[in-house]
Amino acid sequence: MFRHFIRLQWKSFVRSASFKTEIWFKILMALGAIYFLLVFLSLGVGSYFIIEKAGLGDPLRVVNRFMIYYLAFDLYLRYMLQKMPVMNIRPLLYLPFKKSEVVRYSLGKTLLSFFNISHAFFFIPFSIVLLVKGYPVLSVLGWHLACFALIFANNFLNILINNVDRIFYPLILVLALLGVAQYYGWFDVTAYTAPVFDLFYDQPWTALLPWVLLVVAAVSAFRYFKKHLYLDAGLSTKQEVGRTEDYTWLNRFGNMGTFLKNDIKLIKRNKRSRTTVLVSFLFLFYGFFFFTGSVEAYDNPAMQVFAGIFVSGGFLFTFGQYVPSWDSAYYPLMMSQNIRYREYLNSKWWLIVIATLVSTVLAVFYLYFGWKAYLAIIVGAIYNLGINSYLVLWGGAYIKTPIDLGSNKKAFGDKQAFNGKTLLLILPKLLLPILVYLLGDWLWNETAGYLLVALFGILGFSFKDRVFQLIEKIYKKEKYKTLLAYKQKGA
Repeated sequence: MFRHFIRLQWKSFVRSASFKTEIWFKILMALGAIYFLLVFLSLGVGSYFIIEKAGLGDPLRVVNRFMIYYLAFDLYLRYMLQKMPVMNIRPLLYLPFKKSEVVRYSLGKTLLSFFNISHAFFFIPFSIVLLVKGYPVLSVLGWHLACFALIFANNFLNILINNVDRIFYPLILVLALLGVAQYYGWFDVTAYTAPVFDLFYDQPWTALLPWVLLVVAAVSAFRYFKKHLYLDAGLSTKQEVGRTEDYTWLNRFGNMGTFLKNDIKLIKRNKRSRTTVLVSFLFLFYGFFFFTGSVEAYDNPAMQVFAGIFVSGGFLFTFGQYVPSWDSAYYPLMMSQNIRYREYLNSKWWLIVIATLVSTVLAVFYLYFGWKAYLAIIVGAIYNLGINSYLVLWGGAYIKTPIDLGSNKKAFGDKQAFNGKTLLLILPKLLLPILVYLLGDWLWNETAGYLLVALFGILGFSFKDRVFQLIEKIYKKEKYKTLLAYKQKGA
């Protein structure tokens, strides 16, 4: 039966309308996976020697000290990025399969996830190094098995708390605050958690406890999944009471105001869009890597311009790149109406402009690190408004990804967001402003580099009408391909 399910999924893959995109994306994903596996492998082999050379103490105890954060970050990545097993099983409910078989297959697939396999490339080499260095075999084995049980327990815990924001986000917030408290020396939570992981090494029999936790989590996930495996229950679309929100003050802008109303309502009412706005807010803190001097490679003006692009452009990159995918649910209906693409695109552009200006104002706290830090953010904002705002709308014409507004999965990106055309558009978004700055700095000085980047953004404003004509033509050319792609929701 498991083999039969695999065969059905393979047919779904090869018969998809986005088959060619899927192949190239799978190749790209494979290369990315190989890279991260090599990173994990190098850390697994080298962590012991790095910690030993730094004189931080027993490498195993140091790893145990920060294991709580390792597991918390793993759970966070799973919650935000790991695809849940309910996505492709709706068609199976009409067929004569036992629900328990469908559940076992779906949960079994999650065990083979990259989020589980990748950890083996750290823990296995690290455990081998411990054995080579003379650590007791039984103790290392107990610690190793306990850590793996906790990793797989995270896998099933993610299924149980999936889409339960009221549990997940407060938990992550508490752990983040504990991390900040430890960094500044206010409170060290690892003083209480490290002994637990040390116990798995000191008393190997205690490794049975994480395995009991794993069994409990797996059985709970199985029962929860099976209980909600009904089209009119767990897999049904959530219905909510409608609310009237007029936003009459936008009526003065005509059709563009109507589109702005729809976008504001979309952001307020839907899970995916709210998550995207949250992610764009987190971009504000990206500058701490660049303006605090904590990373030596980033401590230069050129990289600070790069940071300014991201700090001010969080909404632009997270929300803007999925225009028109945000409207995929009713895009065919919208295209059957007498609507001008120019008005539609203009409303999206103004939404991006407003969000970029708000982000720039909120980033004023970077003045603490000097006026040049905030100048880099202002310059980045001008470039985003004058150049990148057009580029994300242009790239959106090639991203034919129907968005499930009720789910926060893929809030950081989607496979169909990557193709040759959109990847080429990344170059002027991120690399061009750095090159422009370096040119100004080379010809004159650092301030001239900033002014030259800002000048490029201002010039972009002057060509707005001409650029919108080109973007409008591209959207019209891609219109029917986009409509066809939005029908492939189950692909």
